[in-house]
Amino acid sequence: MEEVCAKFVSQKISKTRWRPLPAAALQPPELFATGSWDNEDNRISIWSVGDLGNVGLNGEYQGEPQLLCDIRHDGDVMDMQFLDQERIVVASSTGTVTVFRHHQNNQTLSANHQWEKAHYHVDQNTSCGGAACTGVICNNPEIVTVGEDGRINLFRADQKNAVRTIDNADSSTLHAVTFLRTTEILTVNSIGQLKIWDLRQQKNEPSHIFSLTGDRVPLHCVDRHPSQQHIVATGGQDGMLSVWDIRHGTMPVSLLNAHEAEMWEVHFHPSNPDHLFTCSEDGSLWHWDTSTDVSEKPSFLHQGGRSATCFSHNIINQSVVSAWLSNDPTKDRMEITNLIPNQTLSVNSLDILGPCLVYGTDAEAIYVNRQLFA
Repeated sequence: MEEVCAKFVSQKISKTRWRPLPAAALQPPELFATGSWDNEDNRISIWSVGDLGNVGLNGEYQGEPQLLCDIRHDGDVMDMQFLDQERIVVASSTGTVTVFRHHQNNQTLSANHQWEKAHYHVDQNTSCGGAACTGVICNNPEIVTVGEDGRINLFRADQKNAVRTIDNADSSTLHAVTFLRTTEILTVNSIGQLKIWDLRQQKNEPSHIFSLTGDRVPLHCVDRHPSQQHIVATGGQDGMLSVWDIRHGTMPVSLLNAHEAEMWEVHFHPSNPDHLFTCSEDGSLWHWDTSTDVSEKPSFLHQGGRSATCFSHNIINQSVVSAWLSNDPTKDRMEITNLIPNQTLSVNSLDILGPCLVYGTDAEAIYVNRQLFA
């Protein structure tokens, strides 16, 4: 665990996100953004973990993240996603959605566009009454937001007004949203339901509803498998990890005991989805590894080094499918590692790209691990 750099930032961190890499990039990510919550003055910040630090004898990176620029944000940062290399979409507890632009030539941030009170309880035009915007997902130029008000908005980055609003999409709080494909989204809510929405349909009804049986445990987070769009992972108030196959049935394929308190985020690794990461209020961050033979790491894990293992896509995808969708994935092959041995306060957010992990906590710290699979 020596590869982890900590930076104490004097604000509780609610969201951490790597800036996406250009399509052909081979180098690991160098910039990430953070958002804060529960502070008098919340901020969006851009950090660099590039070549500013020294490189140790074994090529390992030394040096803490450097703040490049920051900007004040009105309300708690509830969610945050990069729209492209320069723009970040931020969801606020005030109900407003803001697109910030990172100007790399002079390292400043500015508010590029704003949809005020995209989420609201009673009337959008009153001075109060904003409802928290709880989740945002981007597929440039499209932006989808969900909120405490049970509303779904579809925006385009270049348009002033919403392209589409589903006003009463849910009678309970919507907590998170993800794209299944370009025209379909999936939402999770506070009564344990997943709903699929086809944005091509004019009717304001979900095309499918899935739910956790028994207790209506609020679901807080969702992620879709990057290459198998029918596999979805969710986490909720009870800390359980649920894996769903949205082609079949209405219940999860597997329920895995995980954290001792709320699970705040779940992320499949974007290029190696047999690895999944979850973080929790209980102060832990878990790495779930279902790769077929744990000793045979796929080649991307040896970035920069020579790797003897070469998988064809076919084998990888088959192993992933059988691993996540087997009735008891832990029985076959799953290694679970808690990446934070001395857990204290809530780990609110994590993001993973290539060999790099970033996460933020209520202990007013951000942590970067640039050699996750070393």
